[in-house]
Parts: sequence; C-alpha cells; structure tokens
Amino acid sequence: MLRTALRNVLAHKARLIMTVLAVSLGVAFITGSLVFADSTTAALRASMSQDYADIDVSVTPKSPPPGADSNEQSGALDDTLVHKLSTVPGVASVRPAAEGSVTLSAKDGTPMRADSMTGKFGDSCLPGADGKDSRYPLTAGRAPRNSSEVALDRGTAAAGGYVLGDTVTLAKDGPVLKKRLVGLVSTKDSQVNAGGTLAVFDKATAQKLFAVPGHYSKIDLTASQGTEQFELAKRVTAVLPADRAEATTGSAQANQQSVYISGTTHSYEQLPLILAVVSLFIGTFLIINTFTMLVARRSREIALLRAIGATRRQVVRSVLAEAALVGLFASVLGFLLGLGVAAVLPSVLDTSGDLLPSGPLVIGPTAILAALAVGVGVTVLAAWLPSRRAARIAPVEAMRTAERPPSATVSRIRGIVGLVMIVLGAGLLFSLSDATSATDDNVYTALFGAGILVVGLIVLAPLLAGPVIRLFGKLTARFGVVGDLARENTLRDPRRTAATAAALMISTALVSGLAVINQSSGQALESQAAAGLSADYVISAREMTAIDAAAIQRLADVPGVRTASAVADSVISAGPLVKPISGVDPKTVGDVMKLHFLSGSAKDLGPGRIAVSHSYARDHRVTTGEQIKASIGTGAGDRPYVVVGVYQDNPTAQDVLGYRAEVQKHSYLRGSVQRVLVRTTDGTVSKDMEKQLRGAVSNSPLLKVQDRDQLVQEQGGVAAEVVTLMFGMLGIGVVISVLGMINTLAMSISERTREIGVLRAIGMDRSGISRMIRLEAVCVAAFGTLLGLAGGLFGAWKVSGLFNGAIPQYSFSLPWPTLALVVLLSLAVGAVAAALPARRAAALSPLRAVAAG
Repeated sequence: MLRTALRNVLAHKARLIMTVLAVSLGVAFITGSLVFADSTTAALRASMSQDYADIDVSVTPKSPPPGADSNEQSGALDDTLVHKLSTVPGVASVRPAAEGSVTLSAKDGTPMRADSMTGKFGDSCLPGADGKDSRYPLTAGRAPRNSSEVALDRGTAAAGGYVLGDTVTLAKDGPVLKKRLVGLVSTKDSQVNAGGTLAVFDKATAQKLFAVPGHYSKIDLTASQGTEQFELAKRVTAVLPADRAEATTGSAQANQQSVYISGTTHSYEQLPLILAVVSLFIGTFLIINTFTMLVARRSREIALLRAIGATRRQVVRSVLAEAALVGLFASVLGFLLGLGVAAVLPSVLDTSGDLLPSGPLVIGPTAILAALAVGVGVTVLAAWLPSRRAARIAPVEAMRTAERPPSATVSRIRGIVGLVMIVLGAGLLFSLSDATSATDDNVYTALFGAGILVVGLIVLAPLLAGPVIRLFGKLTARFGVVGDLARENTLRDPRRTAATAAALMISTALVSGLAVINQSSGQALESQAAAGLSADYVISAREMTAIDAAAIQRLADVPGVRTASAVADSVISAGPLVKPISGVDPKTVGDVMKLHFLSGSAKDLGPGRIAVSHSYARDHRVTTGEQIKASIGTGAGDRPYVVVGVYQDNPTAQDVLGYRAEVQKHSYLRGSVQRVLVRTTDGTVSKDMEKQLRGAVSNSPLLKVQDRDQLVQEQGGVAAEVVTLMFGMLGIGVVISVLGMINTLAMSISERTREIGVLRAIGMDRSGISRMIRLEAVCVAAFGTLLGLAGGLFGAWKVSGLFNGAIPQYSFSLPWPTLALVVLLSLAVGAVAAALPARRAAALSPLRAVAAG
C-alpha cells in the first residue's frame, strides 16, 4: 500500500501541485513570522548586550513620592556622589551622564521621529583625562563647548541633511532651541545606529536640559575584575541616599529590556499569523476538494484493491500516506518561502519607527517543527474525510459507477446543520444590536458569531448552489448552447462547486466585512476630527509636551489671524470616572469651537465653574446650577465645582470645559497649554498662512500645524493596519481561489474527456469548448462571491453598534467602489483560472477524446 501511495503521488503530481502551493502559503506565513521574530529578538539582544557590555551598575534617581519635587530627587546625583562612588571597593570606573529625550528638525524643517515615543536621544559630552569622550568619538569637527553648540551622530546629521556650521533646530518639551553644529560623532548605541537620533551637548547645557544644573541623570559604574555585579550593587547602595537614589545591576537592566523586546516582537507576529490562519483555512477546502476528486477518479482502482484483499483501514492509510507525502513537500517549500517572508517583513511592516537592528536570519527548531506540523497536519486532516468516504465504497458498487450522488438523508442532515449554524451565528450577531461599546465580551461574541455564520454558509453551500446558479441562467443563456452547458456542468456536482467556491467565499466575506467597517469608521473619524471645530487651524503639541506661552502671542500677531485661543488639556475625576477636560478662555472659545449649549453658557466659566457635555451630565446625573465634587489633574484633592452649562457632545471641547488658568495649574505640565485654535479673518487656508503660523511657533518639531483637511486626513489614516490586513486576506483568497479552480477544472476536464470529444464531433468548435469552460469558472466565482458578500455585509452591519460607543459619529456605510472592485476581481479570478484548462480542453482531438473515454 505504501508503494501504491508513492505511485499515486507521482502519477498525479501535476494535479497535486496546486494543493502543495496552497498549503505552502500558510506554512510560509507561519514560519516567516516565527523566523522574523526569532531573528529580530536575537538582533536586539545582541545589540543590547553590546550596549550594556561595560555597565555593571547604574545609579539613577528614585521616583519622587506624590507631591515631591522631581528636581530634588535628581539633585542627589552630583559630582560629590561621583567622587564618593569612585572610592567604593570594586569600582573600576565611573561615568556620569546627563541624558534624556530631544526632538530635532531636519534642515528643511521636517521633524525627525517626532511621532515616535523612543529613539530621540540627547546626552552630555564628558571628556576623560585625555580630553575625549570614549562613548562618542569625534569623526569630524570638535566637541561642543557652550550652550550655543551641539554635536550630532553621523547618521542623524546625514538623515537631517546637516553639515558642520549649520544651525540645528531642536526642542525638549517646549521652547525651540537653535544651536550651531560643531562636531560629528559616532556611537555604539544600537538604537541610534538603527535609525534613532542623537544630539550631544556640553556638560552644563545637558544638565540644564535633562537633569538639574550641576547634577546628572545617571551614573554608570564598571566593576573591577573579580567583582560580581550584585556584590558591587550592594556596596554602592550602602553609600547612596536611600530616599533619593538607587542602584541597578546591568543584568537587571538587560532583563527589563528583554521584556520590552518580547512584547515588541510578539506584536509583529500578529499580522502574518492572521494571514497564515486565513490561508490555511481557505486552503483546507482546496485540499479536501482535490482529494475528493482524486478518490472519485480512482474508485475503480480502490475497488480492485478491495477485491484482492485490501482492507478499509489499508485504503484509508494509503490515501493518508499520499496526503502526508504531499504535506511534507509543501512544508519544505513553505519553509523556504517563509525565509523570504522573514527577510521582507521588516520593510512590509514598516518597523523602522521601532528601531529594530538588522541581523542574520535565525532559524530555530520551533519554526522547523511548526512548518512540518502545519504542512503535514493540515493536509492529512483535510484528506481524512475523502479517505473515509473512499473506504466505505463496496468493491462491486465502485466498479459499477465512479461516483455516487449524496443521499437524500445526507443532504437533509447537511441542510439542518447549515441552517442551525446560520441561525446561531446570526442570533449572536443580532444580540449585539443594542451594544454601545467594544468590550472584550462583545468583540468575542462578534467574532464567534461571524465565524459560525461563515461556517454555516460553507456547510449549506452545496444546497444553495443549485438555486443560486440557476439565477444566473438568464445571463448564461445569452451565450446559447454553450452557456446552457456551462450552467448544467456547474450544477452537475454541487458539492464540488461549493468546495471550489469556498475559498473565494471566505476571502470575499472577510474583505467585504472589513471594507465596510473601514469605510464606516474612517468616515466617522473624519467627521469626529472636524466636529465642533470652527477654527481654521489647530496647532497642537506632540506627546507629553506643551506650547510655549510666548508662541501664543506670536500666533495672535500673525497677519490675517482673527483669533488665537489657547487650550490647556488635562483630566478631571469625579468618583471612579476620569474624563478629559479642556481649559479655555470663555471670551474667545465661542469663536473657535462650535458649542451648542442645551442650558447655560460658556461665558459663565471661571474659577470653580465648569461646563459639561450632555454625556457627562447624564453619567454623573448633574444639571446646570448644581455642584459636583471633582479634582483636576493628578494628586489634587476634590473640591466643589459649579456646573454652569451643559453642551452637546463635542470632540473638540471634550467632556468638560474649564477655566484655562485653573486647568493649567493642575496640568501634567504646570502652566502649560497643549492646543491653540486659530481662526483667520476670512477663513483663509493657504500654504503661505501655514508657513507664517509655523514660523510663529519657531518651526518647533514638537508642534503640529494642521488645517481642517489635514486633521481629517490624519484621522482617516489610523486604519492603515486594517487596510493592510484586508488586502492581504484578499490576496490570499485570490491566489488560493485561482489554484483551486485550476485544479478543479483540470480534473473535471479529465473526467469529461469523452463528453468533450462528443461535443467536438457533433460540431462544437474549439472556441465554443473554451468559452464553456470559462463560463463554468465564472459561474463558480459568482456563486462564491455572492455568498461571501451576503455573509460579510450582514456581519459588518450587525457589529456596527460596537463602534458607536467609541466613535459617536459612526454609521453603517457601504464602500461601493471597493465592493465593485471585489466583485470584478472575483469574476476575473474565474476567467483567469479557466485559461489553462480551457485551452487544454479546446486542444483535445475529437476522435482521441471519444476513444479515451
């Protein structure tokens, strides 16, 4: 039986190659993501070990207790402590540093890594006894000597277009700084070399920016030979002020980074693994279909084996052995393709913003075992059902007919199971009709319900194939006899038609559902971005930064500006609920925000007086004129606030409006503002106006200057990952659908050789045969597309409520161009898949075809 399995694989290798390719796609995504994660982790850890190679203990300020002055904590690390640490037994060297984060602008004014939370380094130049800083060796120019000078890493200077002598624009957390570039340095820091930025200042300037004048932010120690890190940390801790500084071993810091690395690399696996699951799920139907047809074609052969003594178990084992050999070959091919996937994933996922260092591909045992387990396992499991079906055929019956139609009982059972699953899936989705938020339970219910619905459609598809494809009769009838034959051939075996269409149905359902959600949420985000905004420009601070107070007046003085209203953003907590609050000027807020008050007015805002949104008033059960106990910011105690107005929900105003001076006092950056809403005299929005506004804020890399259209575009771009996933799944579905249709049509033509010969003999020309095969493929593609659209659109419609809580402007919207593209592409898939089988069928000689049958 083993020799029989080997012979069958070799005999049908052309037909099985499509199955191999389908399985290989899933294996490639899985192994590619695993190899990518292992390679990235190895590269990061190698870089990290290099970063901490000469650091055995680090001394840093302790986090200040609530209400304490952070500057007092940083003040513990001074030159006196540096000298004291140098005398600790076992300390070989002491390297103080004043370091932090600083954002640079390129020479053309473009912010560098402004939207990234990491990779923007600033440090102090601290020369040793030889007058050189070993951490940052100079490659050109000299080290900075005063507050007007700076040195940059070579990569940073190249990326920013700077040369020696240029003026570098940068900012830490507020005012813009301009310094002359006097030197270029190199560094071993892996994050800088992976695309980060580095600015090096003189000692006094760095201390002022990142610590306290005369003090440091960190002190690194190197142990002398024979001294363990833990022992040195104990000795160092004994001489530190216990309440203001702490010592951490280099290995502990490396472990902390390892946790971060694990989280980072695991997040990168998600997208390719999702694509792998979809690929394998769709490919399973191709495998089942292929082995079902192969077994049906070999019914006489199997009957002969049974007649000469082969048992049912041996027949099953023979088919499964054949599947295992196919799966093994698919695993090897998929693994090789996966290495290519791993090599290109960094650029596809655009991970440059996360500073991932490059390195060689790391092929671990997990990836190899996963490739074998997935490739062989999926293929064998998919072939198990056809093998069982083949083994149940009696020898005499199999010799009499090559294929049996499903019994009425089997069809009824299939219909009942399919209907139950569709009703259950639809019921779960209908249960979300009143949902107003995307809680974990609601999301799991939506996913489970959508999954059951799609599986129900797959189970019911053979029974739906007849009625649905007959609906296409009016279209196929236009092609005359050829069209009628194509329709009847498609209806000849509904199970085969359904299995062939399954791949396209699944991918169409996924893509259409995601397309609707993406369109609806994108429009909602666009509406939300400009909702409640009457200003023409918004100047906003990035990250945990603020807008310089002097810049606010400069914005107001720009020619053509009518109103420049500053907004201080913070949070307000009343009981367990924490909501955002916008501190505004009651005199100008009405000119830059579209506020619709249900009661009260913004003009009554002042110290101790707030206005709240309708949702906030409903949740806290307050009305205009009532008092509410709340605290603004963090660490402040509760105090009574009088509600002076209730306004319709407004994304620009957020949940609560407060008096700006009061909100500023309790902001996370005391006395700061985070937004300036600018309204021009005649609604002017132009490049020149934008340039003037950017100039008024000194072209700060920490600030964004956006008009209404730019705000909308930024909000619309947040769904980029969903779009990537959507088209990734569409691509997988298209590829596997093409493979499945080619396989099915090729085997169908082989089965119908005599039939095709007879048609040719009675007068049908080659073009008619070719047209018939193509119409069959298009009918199958149309069937799968129709079912997929029905399932995908229904699922997207019923989960709309999950987004209403997060995005009040969300409404169900159909992306007609995308859906039309999906339909056209799906029909094109059928036409493309039929090209080769149609040519083969048309090339058959009538006499030879009749004789071969």
